[in-house]
Amino acid sequence: MKINCIIVDDEALARKGLMKYINQIDFLQLKGVCKNALEANAVLNEEKIDLLFLDIEMPMLSGIAFLKSLKHAPKVIFTTAYSEYAIESFEFDVLDYLVKPISFERFLQAVNKVHRLISTHSVQSINENTSDTEDDYIFIKTDHQLVKITLKDILFVESMQNYIRIFTKTESHITLVPLKKILEILPKTQFIQVHKSYLIAKDAVDAIVGNQLLIADHKIPIGRSSRKEVLEILVRDKVLKK
Repeated sequence: MKINCIIVDDEALARKGLMKYINQIDFLQLKGVCKNALEANAVLNEEKIDLLFLDIEMPMLSGIAFLKSLKHAPKVIFTTAYSEYAIESFEFDVLDYLVKPISFERFLQAVNKVHRLISTHSVQSINENTSDTEDDYIFIKTDHQLVKITLKDILFVESMQNYIRIFTKTESHITLVPLKKILEILPKTQFIQVHKSYLIAKDAVDAIVGNQLLIADHKIPIGRSSRKEVLEILVRDKVLKK
């Protein structure tokens, strides 16, 4: 699934940086690079656009004013040097707010969120009983490369201070992302935090022994304060394997 996007920013350096990031993500298709809102409006009238990378402070028409003018706006990620607009921007249901200079890790987190939301919506439009596609995936940066991880292959995620280690059915990957960030990206229908340092795929659980979950050859601790809630969710969702 390709997400058609455009960049709307009056700063040449910012446009160049976003273009570089977008070109590294295989599910993003760049359809236009615009210096102002009027150029962006012309692209929206000609192309089906799913996502705007939209600056706020621009000549003639600000990003917020432009967004107000759109009857059916695409999904929006604000890209700006001014953090004071954050509260106002989220009144328009934007998906994320990136403050310049934008790191690639932060950019990747934002577009992974967009990909998950759009792909989930697409599947639901075909089958209302399906909340996630088996082919949904994320990218993580590890060992100076982007690694694609399919969500259905994830067993659990372990926190290691500012890093996480993602365990799949066949391997594991370490990336510089805190656990709370991956929590925002992964769908709650499939994953649950069972301990301050662990996030698990609910359908990967083989058994519960005391205060531990058995997942493949791993023993995952259950937090004392969350044990009752975790057990209720696992039993309710009927994912414990007999």
